[in-house]
Amino acid sequence: MTTLTKTNGGPASDTDNVSFMHHVQYQHLIAGISGGVCSTLVLHPLDLLKIRFEVNNGLNYDPNYRGIINGITTIFKQEGIVGLYRGAVPSTVGAGASWGLYFYFYSALKTLQQKGDVNSPLTPSQHLIAATEAGAMTAVITNPIWVCKTRLCLQSNKISQVEHYNGMLDTLVKLYKAEGIRGWYRGFIPGLLGVSHGAVQFTIYEEMKNTYNKHNDTPITTKLSTIQYLTFAAVSKLAAVSITYPYQVVRARLQNQFYSYNGIMDCLRKTWKNEGWKGFYKGLGTNLVRVVPATMLTFVVYENVSHFLISSSGKR
Repeated sequence: MTTLTKTNGGPASDTDNVSFMHHVQYQHLIAGISGGVCSTLVLHPLDLLKIRFEVNNGLNYDPNYRGIINGITTIFKQEGIVGLYRGAVPSTVGAGASWGLYFYFYSALKTLQQKGDVNSPLTPSQHLIAATEAGAMTAVITNPIWVCKTRLCLQSNKISQVEHYNGMLDTLVKLYKAEGIRGWYRGFIPGLLGVSHGAVQFTIYEEMKNTYNKHNDTPITTKLSTIQYLTFAAVSKLAAVSITYPYQVVRARLQNQFYSYNGIMDCLRKTWKNEGWKGFYKGLGTNLVRVVPATMLTFVVYENVSHFLISSSGKR
């Protein structure tokens, strides 16, 4: 990979490959943050309930909810509106940072493979590679935020606290004091494996957009309608969740402060032994109710904000 300047100090020619940083556009970062924040603020209560379902191993977890409606109403009765938004700060920060960084890195990596021609379609494998690399970079940066979110979401007035956390910064400090950097990166390996989730989703999403534009003989950067973005986002998310959901259960359980596993393999063995294959899909229904509309909202906001910012920048 070369930079924009030749090694002899002369200007780069049109045939020179350009650097990764040359393709980084702040518009994708802002658009991604906007989409992530909007969807999280609207749907956080379902995310909180999903996490509580995931860590319920049937052995020692209380409270025990009977479905989504019962879970939401029980939390509201016992903990109030505050209870429904436990962990909302790290969740919002994490979603904004994750989506922002993901789109930021992904758009740059994709444009790099296109050699600067944004209307040049990539193959499915190229989309997969770009999405995987973007996901890995994002996971390294944001994992501590997700650990905070999990710990805060699992706090309840009905559970005796191993350690009480007062917000995101307090959680980060107490985690570091108790466990060091390792505490910030609990669940990182299954989270890293979960990069496959985003890679599958983005590959399907991009292929659907490209196929649609090819059918209509329009450039792949053509702005589509809101309905089209919603449809492509929903289908790609459903496919990705169906394929990769178990890693989320394992990650949540490793981050749970109320039950300890001796690593990933121990978590896998105990889950399979005590709950069977169904244990790896706990919270799936709640997750689908939350993530499908969340993804639809995120992508619609992202696509419209990014198109607006890029077109505004081009006009200037």
